[in-house]
Amino acid sequence: MACREVASEVVLIDIKEGLSEGKMLDMYQTSTLMDFDTKLTGATNDYKKSANSDVVVITSGIPRKPGMTREELIGTNASIMKGVVENVIKYSPRAIIIVVANPMDTLTYLALKASGLPKSRIIGMGGALDSSRFKCYLAKATGANINNVDGMVIGGHGDTTMIPLVSKATVNGVPVSQFASKKKLQEAVQNTMVGGATLTKLIGTSAWYAPGAAAAMMVEAILNDQKKLIPCSCYLEGEYGQEDICIGVPAIIGRKGIEKIVKIELTKEEAEKFAASADAVRKTNNVLHEIKAL
Repeated sequence: MACREVASEVVLIDIKEGLSEGKMLDMYQTSTLMDFDTKLTGATNDYKKSANSDVVVITSGIPRKPGMTREELIGTNASIMKGVVENVIKYSPRAIIIVVANPMDTLTYLALKASGLPKSRIIGMGGALDSSRFKCYLAKATGANINNVDGMVIGGHGDTTMIPLVSKATVNGVPVSQFASKKKLQEAVQNTMVGGATLTKLIGTSAWYAPGAAAAMMVEAILNDQKKLIPCSCYLEGEYGQEDICIGVPAIIGRKGIEKIVKIELTKEEAEKFAASADAVRKTNNVLHEIKAL
């Protein structure tokens, strides 16, 4: 966000003493090297420094370790999320909130319920990242220039719940099926679904470059009112046959946050997978009641 000068000021808050201040100082020292002049502020647990923010990105929580699923983080991260949301609303009551922490769909749902904010102002980031990973693997499968590849992932942000839509994927408007075999495309789907776990296994913790870029892209879409169509976790009230759930669907993102949920035609198989994905997300949401987070 700083390098792209998405905002006039970026404030980083962390619970660990000195971490935010150190990271921001390190970033500030790259300003002349990277040619940006975004104001950078780091703070330890001081939400006053972020007062009146237009957008708040919540990554708070413990990251995954190798072998862990996103769902296994819920007990610890639900408690953290509630405390963070409370402070965000206290100091930035007009903010649009982007949730990155895992399990992302369930914590997006928790943030919505705990904050009492309109559904347009709580957005889960997962689909933006998953779609970026899908395009990466489609480019490998087809041999196409990655910037000519388009693809979308909907459903839950989980290793078994996300749904890469091969039927909608293209290379500059041409269906990917003209560039790669069914087997190669299926491998791209599988690699996408375990994309986060693959990185966790390789580097020992959650990824940060692509998730950070995905969050920055969404912030930019909001602040510049870009009306971008971005797959992200939205609260559904009947769309795609689902009620009272936050799950990944394509949406128009602009200055008001989620401005419109876009209905796309799914194949019978995709629709069945989406329903199953919603059931899995609801199962994780139910844990929020079991641990009395809601």
